[in-house]
Amino acid sequence: MSVFMDILTTAGLIIIAVLLFELIIFFHEGGHFLTAKLSGIKVNEFALGMGPKLFSFKRKETVYSLRLFPIGGFCAMEGEDEDSTNPHAFNNAKIYKRMLVIIAGALMNIILGLIFMGILLAPNPYFTTTTVSDFSPKAYSANSGLEIGDKVLSVDGYKVNNSMDLSYALSTVKVSEVEGDSLQIYKQDCCNALYDAYAELVRNGKITTDEQNSEAFNSIAESAYVINDATDNKSAYKALQLGVEDLSRIVPNESITVSAIEVKETRQRFRTTLEVERNGEKLTLENVDFFTYTTAEDSTPKLAVDFYLEAKDNNFINLCAETGSQTVSVVRMVYDSLFGLIKGGYGFNDLSGPVGIATVTVEMAQEGLKSGFGDAVKNILYIMMIITVNLGIVNMLPFPALDGGRFVFLLIEAIFRKPVPRKFEAIVNAIGLGLLLLLIAVITFKDVFKLFV
Repeated sequence: MSVFMDILTTAGLIIIAVLLFELIIFFHEGGHFLTAKLSGIKVNEFALGMGPKLFSFKRKETVYSLRLFPIGGFCAMEGEDEDSTNPHAFNNAKIYKRMLVIIAGALMNIILGLIFMGILLAPNPYFTTTTVSDFSPKAYSANSGLEIGDKVLSVDGYKVNNSMDLSYALSTVKVSEVEGDSLQIYKQDCCNALYDAYAELVRNGKITTDEQNSEAFNSIAESAYVINDATDNKSAYKALQLGVEDLSRIVPNESITVSAIEVKETRQRFRTTLEVERNGEKLTLENVDFFTYTTAEDSTPKLAVDFYLEAKDNNFINLCAETGSQTVSVVRMVYDSLFGLIKGGYGFNDLSGPVGIATVTVEMAQEGLKSGFGDAVKNILYIMMIITVNLGIVNMLPFPALDGGRFVFLLIEAIFRKPVPRKFEAIVNAIGLGLLLLLIAVITFKDVFKLFV
C-alpha cells in the first residue's frame, strides 16, 4: 500500500509540474496573443502543447488547439514569418505595435514570476533583512570585522538588496588559501575549540536539561565575543580557557580541557569583501571570512553563514515589497549567471536542458516530500518561478530565432525605416534555430548520460 501511495504521490507531483510548466507557456504565448489582438493583428492559431492536435475549435478568425506533447506552445500570427497582403497581418502593423507584441511574452513571464513569488512568500511568518542581529559562537565573520547591527550592502561588489541577494552573493564566493598564522585565524580556531568542547558534552549526554543547554550555549557565545575582541594570540587563548572554566561550572564533575591551538602556514577560507552600513556610515570590510567546513563524505570546503539576520513582520506592505524585490533578485541572478557563463565562470556541465530541469524538479519534490506534500509542491513552484523568469530573460536575448533576435530586426527597421529582407531574416532565424536545437540536443544527451553514471 505504501509503494502504491508513493507512486500516486509521485504521479501527482509530475502532473502538477507539467501543469505549472504549461501555465508558464500559456502566459508567454498569451502575452503575444493578447497584445496582437489589442493591436488589431490577426492570429491564425493559438496552441498549447506541440505535435498532433488533441482537439481544437475556431472562434472568429483564430483556431484554439490543445496538442499532444506538453513541451511548449505557439501563437501563429498572420504575416509573422512571411509577407502577407492582409491589412491585419503582423508585417503590416506599425513598428511600435510589432515591438510590443514581441516583448509581451517575456513581460508576461516576469509577471507570472511575481505571482509565483508572492504565493511562495505569503505563508512566511516573517521576512529576513540584511542586518546582522547575532553571531554563532564560532562565527568566523565576527573575527573578521563584521559586527551586530551591520547592514550588508554588497558582497565582492554584488549589490545586496534583500536576503536572497545575500544568499546568492555568498554562494558565488570562492574558497582560497589564506595565511594561517594571523590573529584572525587564531581567534577563529579558539572559538572552534570552545564550541567543540560544548558540542562534545551534548553528544555524550552530559548536558541533561534544556535549561542547562541554554545556559551552556549562552556562556560559550559570550566567551566567543571576548575572544573576538582579543588583540593578540595570548589574550585570545586566555579567553578560551576562561570560557572552558565557565562551561565547567555549568556542567560540574566533568573534566573539560582544550589543547593548545595549532598554528598552520595556510588555511582554506571563503574570504570576501563586504560593504556595510554601520551607524549611518558606509564601511568597506576587507578579508571577511565565513565559516568553512568539510564533511567525512566530502572533503570539498563548504561555506556556512555564521550570523543571524534581523526579521521584519509579514504584512501586506512588506509582502508586496519582498515579492517585487526578490523577483528582481531572481532576474539579477539570471543575468549574472549568463555573464558568468560568457566569462567562463561556468562550464558546459553547469548547463541543464529539459531532462536536467526535470531531474532537479523531481529531486526537490522528493526532498520536500520528507516534510509533507505541501512542501513538495512549494519546491516545484519555486523551480517553476525560476524557469518562468529565465524564460522571460533568455527569450529576449538578441539571438536569432528568439524573441530578442526578432526584436533586433524590428529595431533595425525602426532605425533605417526599411524592413530587413524577409529571405535574409528567415535564413538567419533558421540558422539560429538550428544552433539552439543542436545545443539542446547536446545538453540533453549530457543530462541523460549523467542519469546513468
